[in-house]
Amino acid sequence: MIASGQIFLEFNLPNATTWFYFSALLAVGFFFKFSRFLSIRNLDVVTIYLLVPGLLLLLENDHNWYGFLWLMIVSAYFFLRCLMDLALVRRPALTANLNLSGLSWLAAALLISLIAVAARQPGDDVNPVHSGTAQVKQAEIQAERMTGEVASQIAGPEGDYLDVRFLVGRSLTVICHVAITIGLIVVGLRHFQDMRAGVAAATFYLLLPYSYLLLPFNSLQVGQWYHVWPMALIVWAVAAYRKPAVAGILMGLATGTVYFPVFALPAWLSFYGRRGAGRFGVACLLTVVLCLSSVMALSSFEGAWPRGLYSALSLAEWQPWTEPQPGTPGFWNVVPGAWAYRLPVFIAYGAFVIGTAFWPRPKNLGHLLALSAAVFIGIQFWYADQGGVHVFWYLPLLLLIIFRPNLSDRLPPLIQPENDWARRWARRFGRLTLWLLQAPNPPVQVG
Repeated sequence: MIASGQIFLEFNLPNATTWFYFSALLAVGFFFKFSRFLSIRNLDVVTIYLLVPGLLLLLENDHNWYGFLWLMIVSAYFFLRCLMDLALVRRPALTANLNLSGLSWLAAALLISLIAVAARQPGDDVNPVHSGTAQVKQAEIQAERMTGEVASQIAGPEGDYLDVRFLVGRSLTVICHVAITIGLIVVGLRHFQDMRAGVAAATFYLLLPYSYLLLPFNSLQVGQWYHVWPMALIVWAVAAYRKPAVAGILMGLATGTVYFPVFALPAWLSFYGRRGAGRFGVACLLTVVLCLSSVMALSSFEGAWPRGLYSALSLAEWQPWTEPQPGTPGFWNVVPGAWAYRLPVFIAYGAFVIGTAFWPRPKNLGHLLALSAAVFIGIQFWYADQGGVHVFWYLPLLLLIIFRPNLSDRLPPLIQPENDWARRWARRFGRLTLWLLQAPNPPVQVG
């Protein structure tokens, strides 16, 4: 009787294709507005799954050029969708087909499922990303071999089966996903003034297959915890946008640990303008300096800095004027000589980033979300290391765009002149610099 009861515990996770279809069916049932068939919301619910076919092609072969081409085309569509959102002023309230209690229950269940999937060791069950291919089996064997090596170094030959990198990588990834989920709910409650919209965005985020496809140590070998980490900070910076100093600290922490959030700073500074740009900029700059100083100090000690994050801070794949490292999978590496066109693409991208500081003007919260998402999507077009695969660099902001109401009245808070400490200290610094420049030189002693 006891042995036969084990059948209730033999739960096998579906492969990536099954996960994709079931997730899309549930998303249509929960978020598709059948009474308003021709609407932007319905188009967004369907098109947000367009990245999955490209990821499935890369599961078969991580150098599949058609997979990267598909991801580039879909990223271009999302880029245009963000720009189009700048002109969408009237946004009808389209609530989910499930009430708040049902959405909360579904989000909690999906979060528990994500934790359960992340806790499984590679090879313990059917791989949640893909099963049955030779590449997956080879990735599983490699992960198990790495696990055995790490365990023998830490616990010895008679120690328990332990993989510190696996546990730390997946634990930090799940923590970042939880932070993003809670941040989406807070943004919906405080700034959308609709908790149901925030819970719907969080539920949709957990329902999408990307949270499971891009877990660390999966068959795609792409997901890393430091890919999700900066977006967790940026979502909370959006939640705290009415406090420029707090938002600046969060953006500075994201920029100081991973490079790409720096491209969104012109849009954020222009968003605040005379309503807190000084506070935001000073807080962001100080945090970036502190983070970079900590990285330089820790990197001087061998083994003291996490290897994964240290490799993420490498500038090798961020230089569009150099050829990518041989063997690096990506759109620009499959076709010989195609990498030379990265530089014109990067120049056009740089012009767009500079343009976000001037257009549109003035900006509201809706403009900030759309421009930030467009900036992060634009990186995919010239980034050498698997450009187009890094979905988490913009996915939470894209969901906020989908579920947002009319945000034309969501502006930065007014700051009284007597409370603007950033502008006051800037004036003092300017007067000190002017005094030092105009100070008379001491007389020169002759003889």
